[in-house]
Amino acid sequence: MTLLTLEDLTVRRGPCPVVEGASLSVAGGEVVGLVGPNGAGKTSLMRATLGLLPHDGRSSLAELPPRARARQVAWLPQAREIAWPVTVERLIALGRVPHGRRAGPADAQIIDAAIARMDLDAYRYRTATHLSGGEQARVLLARALAQGTPLLIADEPIAGLDPAHQIATMEVFAGLATEGVGTVVSIHDLGLAARFCTRLVLMDRGRIVADGRPLEVLTPERLADVFGITAWAADTPEGPVLQPMTLSRRPR
Repeated sequence: MTLLTLEDLTVRRGPCPVVEGASLSVAGGEVVGLVGPNGAGKTSLMRATLGLLPHDGRSSLAELPPRARARQVAWLPQAREIAWPVTVERLIALGRVPHGRRAGPADAQIIDAAIARMDLDAYRYRTATHLSGGEQARVLLARALAQGTPLLIADEPIAGLDPAHQIATMEVFAGLATEGVGTVVSIHDLGLAARFCTRLVLMDRGRIVADGRPLEVLTPERLADVFGITAWAADTPEGPVLQPMTLSRRPR
């Protein structure tokens, strides 16, 4: 089932396009990694997809009324600041707001499942603003999971997490895929992107330059041209492995 369709999506800042002619679709059960160097247009693409930035072209999500959109997609932005001194449980429960009814037993089960999935049970009654940055990031992801949408879009969700929680978070996305949920995640760790994403969309200078299986996208030529790096890559019995190694040119 197709959850998202983009057709010739373009975002401009003044006369300059920061995203140009992007077209793609995302189906349930996919973990789509959005990769590319800083300034490639990944965040602008995600925000325009959600109708949060003016754009030309078409986004099937941006066409939806706000409440219907909130039931179709959960959004986890880069900003991780929690402003309200509420408990972790209360903050995660806010994910149920788009469903527009008084919380009941079914909502409590969904909230409990999100807390368990992000390993937050020990933090349930702690004040969210008193947690570390990495802990707050996990709480905000749990809130997005509690939204119970068929599609999740997350902008650098593993930034600031320790290695164990980076892997655990990517395993959450892989687990959601087995349940038919689609995920679009921007990510700078190419090794984790290759290991856990079913598909990569590579952006450079505002354009999609490749879309496909991880090691088919992250070829030596593209790694050199787009990222300016070399990498060691292998397709192993446990899945693709990629390790960036050296600079092939100075960063832009």
